[in-house]
Amino acid sequence: MGDDSEWMKLPIDQKCEHKLWKARLNGYEEALKLFQKIDDEKSPEWSKYLGLIKKFVTDSNAVAQLKGLEAALAYVENAHVAGKTTGEVASGVVNKVFNQPKARAKELGLDICLMYIEIEKGEAIQEELLKGLDNKNPKIIVACIETLRKALSEFGSKIISLKPIIKVLPKLFESREKAVRDEAKLLAVEIYRWIRDALKPPLQNINSVQLKELEEEWFKVSSAAPKQTRFLRSQQELKAKFEQQQGLGGDADGGGDDEEEAVPQVDAYELLEAVEILSKLPKDFYEKIEAKKWQERKEALEAVELLVKNPKLESGDYADLVKVLKKVVGKDTNVMLVALAAKCLAGLATGLRKKFGQYAGHVVPTILEKFKEKKPQVVQALQEAIDAIFLTTTLQNISEDILAVMDNKNPTIKQQTSLFIARSFRHCTPSTLPKSLLKPFCAALLKHINDSAPEVRDAGFEALGTALKVAGEKAVNPFLADVDKLKLDRIKECAEKVELVYGKKTGAAEKKEGKPIAGKTTALPGPGGDKETKDAATKPGPLKKASAVKAGAPPKKGKPATVAGTGGAGAKGKKGPETKEVFESELSIEVCEEKAAAVLPASCIQQLDSGNWKERLACMEEFQKAVELMERSEMPCQALVRMLAKKPGWKETNFQVMQMKLHVVALIAQKGNFSKTSAQVVLDGLVDKVGDVKCGSNAKEAMTAIAEACQLPWTAEQVVAMAFSQKNPKNQSETLNWLSNAIKEFGFSGLNVKAFISNVKTALAATNPAVRTSAITLLGVMYLYVGPSLRMFFEDEKPALLSQIDAEFEKMQGQTAPAPTRGISRHSVGGGDDGEEEEQEEVGNDVVDLLPRTDISDKITAELVSKIGDKNWKIRKEGLDEVTSIINEAKFIEPNIGELPAALKGRLNDSNKILVQQTLSILQQLATAMGPNIKQYVKNLGIPVITVLGDSKNNVRAAALATVNAWAEQTGMKEWLEGEDLSEELKKENPFLRQELLGWLAEKLPALRSVPSDLLLCVPHLYSCLEDRNGDVRKKAQDALPFFMMHLGFEKMAKATGKLKPTSKDQVLAMLEKAKANMPAKPAPPAKASSRVVGGAAPAKFQPASAFADDLGSNTMESKPDPKKAKAGGLSSKTKGVQGKKVLSKPNLKEDDDKSGPIFIIVPNGKEQRMKEEKALKVLKWNFTTPRDEYIEQLKTQMSTCVAKWLQDEMFHADFQHHNKALAVMIEHLESEKDGVISCLDLILKWLTLRFFDTNTSVLMKTLEYLKLLFNLLSQEEYHLTENEAASFIPYLILKVGEPKDVIRKDVRAILNRMCLIYPASKMFPFIMEGTKSKNSKQRAECLEELGCLVESYGMNVCQPTPGKALKEMATHIGDRDNAVRNAALNTIVTVYNVHGDQVFKLIGNLSEKDMSMLEERIKRSAKRPSAAPVRQAEEKPQRTQNISTNASMMRKGQAEDMSSKLKIMYRTYRIQNRNMGSHSETTHTVPREFQLDLDEIENDNGTVRCEMPALVQHKLDDIFEPVLIPEPKIRAVSPHFDDMHSNTASTINFVISQVASGDINTSIQALTQIDEVLKQEDKAEAMSGHIDQFLIATFMQLRLIYNTHMADEKLDKDEIVRLYSCIIGSMITLFQIESLAREASTGVLKDLMHGLITLMLDSRVEDLEEGEQVIRSVNLLVVKVLEKSDQTNILSALLVLLQDSLLATASSPKFSELVMKCLWRMVRLLPETINSINLDRILLDIHIFMKVFPKEKLKQCKSEFPIRTLKTLLHTLCKLKGPKILDHLTMIDNKNESELEAHLCRVMKHSMDQTGKADKDTEKGASRIEEKASKAKVNDILAEIFKKIGSKENTKEGLAELYEYKKKYSDADIEPFLKNSSQFFQSYVERGLRLIETEREGKGRIATSTGISPQMEGTCVPVSTHTVSSSIGNTNGEEVGPSVYLERLKILRQRCGLDNAKQEDRPPLTSLLSKPTLPTVASSTDMLHSKLSQLRESREQYQHLDLDSNQTHSSGIGTTLASPSSAAANIDDLKKRLERIKSSRK
Repeated sequence: MGDDSEWMKLPIDQKCEHKLWKARLNGYEEALKLFQKIDDEKSPEWSKYLGLIKKFVTDSNAVAQLKGLEAALAYVENAHVAGKTTGEVASGVVNKVFNQPKARAKELGLDICLMYIEIEKGEAIQEELLKGLDNKNPKIIVACIETLRKALSEFGSKIISLKPIIKVLPKLFESREKAVRDEAKLLAVEIYRWIRDALKPPLQNINSVQLKELEEEWFKVSSAAPKQTRFLRSQQELKAKFEQQQGLGGDADGGGDDEEEAVPQVDAYELLEAVEILSKLPKDFYEKIEAKKWQERKEALEAVELLVKNPKLESGDYADLVKVLKKVVGKDTNVMLVALAAKCLAGLATGLRKKFGQYAGHVVPTILEKFKEKKPQVVQALQEAIDAIFLTTTLQNISEDILAVMDNKNPTIKQQTSLFIARSFRHCTPSTLPKSLLKPFCAALLKHINDSAPEVRDAGFEALGTALKVAGEKAVNPFLADVDKLKLDRIKECAEKVELVYGKKTGAAEKKEGKPIAGKTTALPGPGGDKETKDAATKPGPLKKASAVKAGAPPKKGKPATVAGTGGAGAKGKKGPETKEVFESELSIEVCEEKAAAVLPASCIQQLDSGNWKERLACMEEFQKAVELMERSEMPCQALVRMLAKKPGWKETNFQVMQMKLHVVALIAQKGNFSKTSAQVVLDGLVDKVGDVKCGSNAKEAMTAIAEACQLPWTAEQVVAMAFSQKNPKNQSETLNWLSNAIKEFGFSGLNVKAFISNVKTALAATNPAVRTSAITLLGVMYLYVGPSLRMFFEDEKPALLSQIDAEFEKMQGQTAPAPTRGISRHSVGGGDDGEEEEQEEVGNDVVDLLPRTDISDKITAELVSKIGDKNWKIRKEGLDEVTSIINEAKFIEPNIGELPAALKGRLNDSNKILVQQTLSILQQLATAMGPNIKQYVKNLGIPVITVLGDSKNNVRAAALATVNAWAEQTGMKEWLEGEDLSEELKKENPFLRQELLGWLAEKLPALRSVPSDLLLCVPHLYSCLEDRNGDVRKKAQDALPFFMMHLGFEKMAKATGKLKPTSKDQVLAMLEKAKANMPAKPAPPAKASSRVVGGAAPAKFQPASAFADDLGSNTMESKPDPKKAKAGGLSSKTKGVQGKKVLSKPNLKEDDDKSGPIFIIVPNGKEQRMKEEKALKVLKWNFTTPRDEYIEQLKTQMSTCVAKWLQDEMFHADFQHHNKALAVMIEHLESEKDGVISCLDLILKWLTLRFFDTNTSVLMKTLEYLKLLFNLLSQEEYHLTENEAASFIPYLILKVGEPKDVIRKDVRAILNRMCLIYPASKMFPFIMEGTKSKNSKQRAECLEELGCLVESYGMNVCQPTPGKALKEMATHIGDRDNAVRNAALNTIVTVYNVHGDQVFKLIGNLSEKDMSMLEERIKRSAKRPSAAPVRQAEEKPQRTQNISTNASMMRKGQAEDMSSKLKIMYRTYRIQNRNMGSHSETTHTVPREFQLDLDEIENDNGTVRCEMPALVQHKLDDIFEPVLIPEPKIRAVSPHFDDMHSNTASTINFVISQVASGDINTSIQALTQIDEVLKQEDKAEAMSGHIDQFLIATFMQLRLIYNTHMADEKLDKDEIVRLYSCIIGSMITLFQIESLAREASTGVLKDLMHGLITLMLDSRVEDLEEGEQVIRSVNLLVVKVLEKSDQTNILSALLVLLQDSLLATASSPKFSELVMKCLWRMVRLLPETINSINLDRILLDIHIFMKVFPKEKLKQCKSEFPIRTLKTLLHTLCKLKGPKILDHLTMIDNKNESELEAHLCRVMKHSMDQTGKADKDTEKGASRIEEKASKAKVNDILAEIFKKIGSKENTKEGLAELYEYKKKYSDADIEPFLKNSSQFFQSYVERGLRLIETEREGKGRIATSTGISPQMEGTCVPVSTHTVSSSIGNTNGEEVGPSVYLERLKILRQRCGLDNAKQEDRPPLTSLLSKPTLPTVASSTDMLHSKLSQLRESREQYQHLDLDSNQTHSSGIGTTLASPSSAAANIDDLKKRLERIKSSRK
């Protein structure tokens, strides 16, 4: 047993492979336990066993194998990866388990197979089991059959595919083994359960005994539909539903609906093998069928009948067979043979199904004609035949033929046709029976129901009834409007009896689809096929008979078309009231006079025919006035125009009267309900005057007005006819000119082309040149709409004339038809989809329908057909030439072309290639000549053309391709893709055919919105093309892949790979994944297309709308409902279906014509989508050393949706000059298309990175020029680069820093500098750091220098990841080989040293001796150049300050211009963060440097003077301030140290405050707690004085840090954040309760603080925290405190600025501005008490600036009216409180005259004066009086609100305060009623509260006046510190500094502020202090600090003669500049004395 112990120790997976069976058995047992234990299906444990599972099931030891099977079952059930083992395990089970004698083994094997099926591996299992059926061992076969049966019974036929099983069934029944046969029988019964009788045909040929037994078994099968009882993993919800039903006891009804879905209806046809019969026809069949003896003919037919009994036939060329059968049906005299031939046709149609469709068109007319036979058996055979044929095609395709027979005289034919229609309708659904089809059918059937023969009537009723049932009343009723009630009832009665093929579902469909059908399809004259409405909308193939739609357009909604004599106008298919035409009967002249007299003055009527022209003129003037004043409804138009026509009427001789008369006509037409009857009264006269020099323009105006009233088509027809019926050439030419203009204004829809063409021809033949010219101009305009086919009508004109016409057309080429500007309201009130689609379809149709078509069928004689088929090629050629000339002559032809298609088809495979080409050109001609009607020949002529694409000769292939395109342009793609024809072509292994066909599909598919499902049939062949031997085929197949996927979806495509070999499958799947990434979006549907209006393309080719919709992918159908723009569909199909892209139509467009329109198209969310795709790795990440092709292709694809096509062609051209051109265009469009550029920025930057890899310098220079302009634009727009944009661009830009050419390097550096304005420097840093690792030494040097500049400009915070790491990295370059790199590294570190001091050495770490000495040497040298850094900064980096935008609104962004450069460096980091208040770009994690201000540095920049200080005794200055000890002064050492402890209060406070902004939450919390402690103790709180701004800056920095960083940090415990928030808010509330401190907060700081707090209130993430509600409540409280306690001037000012910024910032939310305004309202409420403490001048200045940025007009455009109301309320309140004096407070506004403010104030004052009657002396009272009047009503509401607040817990104090103010304001206000209802306790509480507030306010009022600094000084100079020591502006590094320093400073500061030895109040006015007054615009807290510091510096320069202690200190703490203004003036004298003492001692 020694061995045992060895294997026992092995891990499980090794035991399972052990050679000892016991070890394996043990391993399997343990594995089983393990598998059952692992919970996580994705656990890595599973992967260990992947390779072993097969061994589990195929173990050679039977005992072990059983355990192995159990373990394998557990594995398959639980492991996520089990699917990978399917194939090998299944084959193991089949071959090694199913042959085991033990039943248990078999059972487990079966379970494993079923489990694999459950985990979605059904196909693989089925494949293995079917292979097992070929095994020699019957046991295995039986087990496999049993497994299949089990699987089918549990999973159902949806999951187990039956076709392959049914294929092998007959073979199993023939097995010698009884067990196999029995098992097969059971399987057959199981299959029968699922598909019922569909199983019978495939098993017809098995042994009759077996079949009988089977049928008996089948008979026993219960009739209930079977249910799936076991479910796949993906079907869990189905499973739940199933279990629930089981629980309810399987409620049968409940299951009913689901079952229909659950069990797919299997079509027996699908399960059958196709039989090839053509070769089996008797050899002499074709002779026999033509034989004289009917018996021989019968034999031949019987042979066919036998063959076509096969239920499924192989597709092939049945044309000849169908032709002879058709001949028998049509011509044979023996009726028995007719019936027999009909049966054969029925058999063929049934066996071929859709493949028979191509022959249907030939046979249907013959069969219908043959219905004249009376014999029932013939009729029945014919009915069966035509019904079978109907199923192979669509009603659309045969509608022509049916309608043609409907008018036959023979009643039997009529009857049978109607019955056939009725039967056909039953197969339709509402979507396949659109109105466009119903209309002609209903029209024909209506004639039948009025027929004299009763059988015809009955059949007609049945057909109409069926139509009603199928399409629904809504669709059919319009056509039945004229049917009398009796007949209508009869139709409805028939409708109720009808049973539809598609069951009752149609009812639902009708309801559901009622809308789309009514709405959309009206517009579509006949979508083919049985796709639903969506398809229908895509391809409106127009009706084939022009006659049927003479009226031009679909009928109007809800009433039959009013075709009348309107030539297309009446039937405008538009909704809306205006559509109704005004019809009017003619009135007699007497009636007219009566009506006119009622509305016109009597004098007017009398003078109409006066002999004096002046009287007539006066009369016309009165007439005109009367018309102008009349209402539309009252105007008797006809009466008025008849009055005008009365003698002298249109023969008026005086031109003035005539002009007036014509003008009045125009007026009447515009203003009244003008009918055609009225129009006819005047038109003649108008046409007569149109050529008149003086009256012509008025006549034209009147004609236009009439055209608008009566629609252009009608008016035009009348006018042109009249003009040409008279002889006056001037009138003729002017009429044509008017028409040209009118067409442009009204659009072309509805115009009758035919009528015009004949008139234009007359005009062209005129002798007068003016008439000819006008006619040619009119043709030019028509060309815009009709397209090139217009020329065909004039080809027989004289060459000279033709060349003029061509020249006119040439001029028009490339122009777009203008959008109609008139007549629109009449037509498209309905708007929406309808409007556009109908409009679009209309032109296509009208134009096509109105062309006169010739019927050439009589010219296609039998003789001609036999010529074409002659053996001699010359005769064949003659035949073809004849056809060409026939078509040329006819120009446009009817679709009926007799036997021609078959004849031409034969020539497509002619051995003579020249004839093949000639045939192709004929077919191309045919397409143009027949137009959309060519559709019916796609199957039998179009598909053979595709076969020609496989020709070996290039030119033949090219001709074939051109033909196919010409056809597709007319037919749309649906016809081509339907059925199996295309897939059959692709199946042929001809490389030429394959590559051409795939190329063609790749071009057409992207533009389609939907495709028939038959496209799926091409996929297997597409896959075989992917692996074709020919490289070109493979490439084309790969190109086509994404477009197939776009329509079929990835899932279907992937599923189709199931049938491939495993190796192929993997390859194809990989390609599919790749294609998925490049898959284009489907083209957008045309309706309501994107709002960007495409300039449209050139005029449309003469094709139907279907071609627009298909080939352009509807690109052009954009918001203008004007389809005429869409052009030359086929030609432009290269446009790849990009939504909203300009479709460049004709290839021969002039270079510039196609370049209008934007170059960048804004795709909503396009950029976000692209980023998502890149994140999800759906596309390649933009990361390469050199760009590979796939990157370029990918970029090209992404750009195709948002870059103009022509520009994209330039951008990706092989030649660099095109790149330059593209860049020039981009530069030109930069300003005008800002939004477009930003929306495509990621793509533009990627494309520019590709240019960096070009070798051409000129491109590079141009690229850099564009980049400079681009980044300037972006920084002006305050755009921030996204991470994605930066990462795919910056690294490549940095490559160029190392260019050898100086000029390029310089540009790149300049661009890098600009980058910092739109991308945080700290994020730039790592990219540049990466650049220092380059092999190119120039690049390393430049990158190091750039790093130095970054540190210099932005401080140490830019160093990422940490300053230490960054510096160590830089220091490594000190030892570089290259001298330039060494220098750059040294300079960079010196720069850091200048900013950061000695700490640098610590950060750098250990350097080699040599490097260190070099560095120290360099640092020494730099130290000798005093203040080198700032100077260099100022010179070298001017660009860095460019973030100040110049316009006034941006003034607030900081007056950085006048700051000294040093300060810029110090505050830059903060500025970057604050650059865009809306987007929080960046927060720092270390203690922010913002606070590391050091006054010593600022005051003593001239670091050369070193003064020794006398050692003074330590002064005890306790009498100034108790708790603070002045440190002992020592002599300062020269170099700064960091190690002394913080030893005075101020510096301690500075230090603690600096920690508040720490990135570490705990540090911050501790600091806040300490500060809170200080603030809470009254005696210590004063120590904070002077540090308030600094503390607030730190807090809102921390708020911003939380907002941007902590909240986003997943790892952080959110409770920590809540703690931090509560500490911040707590300490601030404490602070803002101490009024003296709260008032110290300056405007800028308050602005940022409010910004931070409001942002926090709006942060939805906070609400989601547990205690978020609480946090937000306390913020609310804090905001109230801040508003009440801060210096009122500052807070008001801050809020105004904040409001202005938030309204300006696009990123800011409206909610934000709303809250700022609420704060302002609150301030307004406080104004009555605070008005006296407010510096009005400053507030008014702020309001002035606000109004300058937002003039009234701009404010009114805001989405909300709040801003303007807020502003008005504020100003109104100020005026009310101040009265006229307010106008004296505009001192700070530079030029008042320009200010809107002054004007506004004056208005308000004037208003209030008017109201009070006089300017009340005491404005206060006056104002309240007005208010009182106004607000009596409101009083109760206000008081109720206040008491509500007092009653609430949170707001009780606020409520009391408001009540107190209210009582103060309205002393007589009665609050009794409110107190009466409350408890005694509440009443006394309110009274007590009010008393408290009173005493508090009284006291405060007194204090405030004594301590407040005059607010005018705020913001421009430093508030004077009266208690210097407490705020001692000291060093925080523990150096002890003597008091002398402070006293000196004090003196300077005092003098600087004009307080030299005077009292505070007596200081000179502000303006005298400064050389020029600066605007106190508030930028932000930091900017304010800057301005103070710069003043300090100036003061230092002024008093340079004073001996200052100029020790330069490097301070890492926070030196504060804000001295406190509180404390009594008494101390000042004391200080003065000391100052004198100290001064004398220093001397």
